[in-house]
Amino acid sequence: MKVDIFSDVACPWCYIGKRRFESALDAFPQKDQVEITWHSYQLDPSAPKTSEMTLNEVLSKKYGMDIQQAVAANDRVSTLAAGEGLEYRMDIARYGNTFDAHRLIQLAGERGLQDEVEERFFRAYFSEGEALGDHETLVRLVSEVGIDPEEARAVLAGNEYTDAVNDDIQNAREIGIQGVPFFILDEKYGISGAQPTDLFKQALDQVWAESHPKMKITTIAGNDDVACEGDSCAIPQK
Repeated sequence: MKVDIFSDVACPWCYIGKRRFESALDAFPQKDQVEITWHSYQLDPSAPKTSEMTLNEVLSKKYGMDIQQAVAANDRVSTLAAGEGLEYRMDIARYGNTFDAHRLIQLAGERGLQDEVEERFFRAYFSEGEALGDHETLVRLVSEVGIDPEEARAVLAGNEYTDAVNDDIQNAREIGIQGVPFFILDEKYGISGAQPTDLFKQALDQVWAESHPKMKITTIAGNDDVACEGDSCAIPQK
């Protein structure tokens, strides 16, 4: 089964959605037959590479609310994240552009480390106050999960994977994705948002059942005295 996930590492619901989907996947008997691909998406392409603004300040400015209201809103999301075992530190999380982070996630996909890099970036952004627009920070983070730092540095110094990121973003538009996270199962069913774990589990079961239907047999009537049933066998008659 294929699962394509459109996500931005600066999206608080995407990290929550990742955990909820993983919980559903852990309870899915065919887990080892699920192939996951992460796809790039940007919530704010106009964001500066780095900024000293916290996410509380960004939310306050974006929606015209005072800082106390922004803190309260982010605290509510943080509480939901905590329910999934995640520690959100919106007070130290640093606003910035995620395009280059997405380029390294594309690289990680070719190295078989995409999920590990996705996870590392989420934790760095929401829990550790790391600036994901800073190149040396990105190099350090991906090196922690097995990406060669010099290869990562070379990618960031040029334009490699720029087209791949832009293609994902364009594909999301064409599909009609208007928000993330967005999960596509077997190129057939879409799930928008960080839905409850039970919904993800139900979707996995449904898609698997549809793509692996049970064999249906139509029995042709015949004699009942030429077969065994349970621990009894028919006795031939004269």
